[in-house]
Amino acid sequence: MATTTAPQALLHTPFHQFHIDHGGKMVDFAGWEMPLHYGSIIAEHHQVRNSGGMFDVSHMGRLRFSGRDARKFLDRVCTRQIFDMTPGQARYSIVCNHQGGCRDDVLVYRLSEAEFIMVCNASNRLKLIDHFNQVKAAESMVFKMADETASTAMVAVQGPKVMEMISKFSTEVPTLKRYRFVEKNLIFVKLTISRTGYTGEDGVEVIFPGKFGGEIAKMMLSKMGGAPGSDSPIKPAGLGARDSLRLEAGMALYGHEITEDIDPLSANLNFAIKLDKSDDNPEIGRFIGQDALQKISRQGLKRKLTGLKLEGKRSARQDMKVLKGSKEVGAVSSACLSPTLGYPIAMAYVDVAEAQPGASLQIDLGKTTVEAQVVPLPFYKPK
Repeated sequence: MATTTAPQALLHTPFHQFHIDHGGKMVDFAGWEMPLHYGSIIAEHHQVRNSGGMFDVSHMGRLRFSGRDARKFLDRVCTRQIFDMTPGQARYSIVCNHQGGCRDDVLVYRLSEAEFIMVCNASNRLKLIDHFNQVKAAESMVFKMADETASTAMVAVQGPKVMEMISKFSTEVPTLKRYRFVEKNLIFVKLTISRTGYTGEDGVEVIFPGKFGGEIAKMMLSKMGGAPGSDSPIKPAGLGARDSLRLEAGMALYGHEITEDIDPLSANLNFAIKLDKSDDNPEIGRFIGQDALQKISRQGLKRKLTGLKLEGKRSARQDMKVLKGSKEVGAVSSACLSPTLGYPIAMAYVDVAEAQPGASLQIDLGKTTVEAQVVPLPFYKPK
């Protein structure tokens, strides 16, 4: 007799009731029930580009590392150098497999000499925890790893007017340099506020205890904006706008531009890789995947992540073929009709020889093809 498994209930962030109360269109995202939008993805996209939006990103993993070998461990699993980070600094990095593919892209915060927070993608959190435990055991490292995802909340407030609004109740945060953070006490709540984001706009990301999620969301909007439909500079925004914003900004998304089978060099993430890690300081050690990435660097890339501007108004989709005449030369990784630019854009992995800016290519849309021009990334930069 066949058996069936009951569907697993979706996880809720501390802002779930806030999303329901504000009309969020809720969808399944990596096992979490999250707002796709509160009425219009395009309107929320423009809200962030022109003023500001507040995103619930509590579904992302938050892991805390502390103890004697915490820094050494992070230098072992991260492509970016952690050794020389200072307290109050955050760094974007990649966690690679031994073949040089991307297990995930992460943000590492250094709190003190031996304490760090890592923010990772929701879909990869459990996979990373398993991987980290295996490395810890195999290399006999001494540190504590705590998964604080369920006990904390995280919001991103992004847009050109965000810092102006924050300056009304904080003088310190607007003076932060990019990829720096501070820890602040707000009455009885400890906040970790970083000048980071994933939209191409200025702004902050804030981590705090999850039990205060609803109250913090209301307080932040009361100080900086209001509810959807109100005439306010900061409004809630959903994951739909977050995706189109990051695509315009040429930012990689796990499962699209980076996967276990795609190396970060091909993804134009060279800035997040220290290929000579440990060469000048043996104490740092080599990162997992370093040998593979050095080999890829020596041999040269076969395909690279490339920006494409499409003719017409029809958007491409992931995995659609990129053509040069009748020859397949690549595949689309992400695409949309850009709300800011007014025409379709795509990121694609294209043969290096065909990936020169200005080159003319085509995309196979199924029943027809559309002309596409290679353009530099990102598609959009803030003024």
